[in-house]
Amino acid sequence: MPDTVLPPVLIVAHGQPAAPAAAAAELARFAAQVAALCPDRQIASVTLAEEGGLAKAVAALGAGGRLFPMFMAGGWFTRVHLPAKLREAGALGWQVLEPFGCDPALADLAVTLVRETGAHQVILAAHGSFKSSVPSDIAYALAEKISAETGAEVRAGFIDQDPQLASLTGFGQICLPFFAAAGGHVTQDIPAALAQAGFAGRILPPIGLDPRAVAVVAAALQAGRPVCATACRYQR
Repeated sequence: MPDTVLPPVLIVAHGQPAAPAAAAAELARFAAQVAALCPDRQIASVTLAEEGGLAKAVAALGAGGRLFPMFMAGGWFTRVHLPAKLREAGALGWQVLEPFGCDPALADLAVTLVRETGAHQVILAAHGSFKSSVPSDIAYALAEKISAETGAEVRAGFIDQDPQLASLTGFGQICLPFFAAAGGHVTQDIPAALAQAGFAGRILPPIGLDPRAVAVVAAALQAGRPVCATACRYQR
């Protein structure tokens, strides 16, 4: 009996329009680490900031693939935008998997990261959205989980909605950026907003850059959970 061929996987991130090559190279390194844990399947990566990149990647991988969004929320981008992009790229039989930020194992990793610091006041920095409640629902649910399992006081603060990070004055020993990579939001916006709030603690690397995140993604690919039609499992 021939060996079963698993569907190819394309790991997709937003990327950085101002510097698409650097973000694409960082994602490619991450994808290579994931591939090392999944030797039985083909894994590639692309950012949406790479012009024509998605169509080229889909064509190279063929039909029946799986798209894994390195996104932190399960809203419009993963349930509407990415499927539309796949159709535009001529993808046949592709599925969009649940995004990185909606994985319960990632939430467990966030708990572990906070527990390792021993901090009792934690800022969870997330992107948020003035257009949808889904990103903030995910962040608030994660903040509650971290607090319940570590005993720390955890407040969620956002870049693109209220409460903004700059408003969290006089609070926090550590800040955990709930982001997949170290783009401009992590390297510029979060430090600037926290400085405005008078934050004197430590900003951790974004959760997606923790070495253990590679195993989280590898396990998610093996599970192959497609996106649900309504909302992320961490939506309140």
